[in-house]
Amino acid sequence: MTGTSTTAIGRTKHGLIEDVLGIFTGTFIASLGLFLLRTSGTVTGGTAGLALLLSYAVDVPFGVVFLAVNLPFFALAVRKKGWDFTIRTALSVGLVSLMASVHPAEITQIDIDPVYAALVGNLLAGVGLLVLFRHRSSLGGFNILALIMQERFGLRAGYIQMILDVLVVAASLAVVAPLKVLLSAVGAIVLNIVLALNHRPGRYTGS
Repeated sequence: MTGTSTTAIGRTKHGLIEDVLGIFTGTFIASLGLFLLRTSGTVTGGTAGLALLLSYAVDVPFGVVFLAVNLPFFALAVRKKGWDFTIRTALSVGLVSLMASVHPAEITQIDIDPVYAALVGNLLAGVGLLVLFRHRSSLGGFNILALIMQERFGLRAGYIQMILDVLVVAASLAVVAPLKVLLSAVGAIVLNIVLALNHRPGRYTGS
């Protein structure tokens, strides 16, 4: 079998090439979604949403802020999830931070409706996160907390993420116009529905 192996209990394990491609695919999709959100001036939940808020408030590129916001969570990841997960997550966060500069350079002219951007941007971010989760990675921050809560208490990562996201979106009222905050809230719900419906304990057997 090329690229995969089977464990003694019959679970299919991703091979190295599959993990590399999976992490690259997940970060590309998620970063493209975040690019749409930032272009329209909307936000999302999690540390990505927090980084978007800070990038609106201060004159610092999103990629730099996103990397800085995630640094404190890496210590938690090492302690609770191990070095393998932490290294994969650090790589994913680094790739998204890098791609945050690539997309604006390649997509120089874009006129996007905020409604479309909020919905599609969050949908893409959710799909990207789902891909990363299935390759033992994440985008750090709240993703780490949500995955730990899911594994320890059986709570769905999407629902935990949704609660945390509500707090971030509510905080955006201090920086973003109320209409765009509403759009951001709807978009964050879309993102978390994607995770809640597709990332359940025991549903996916890849590791």
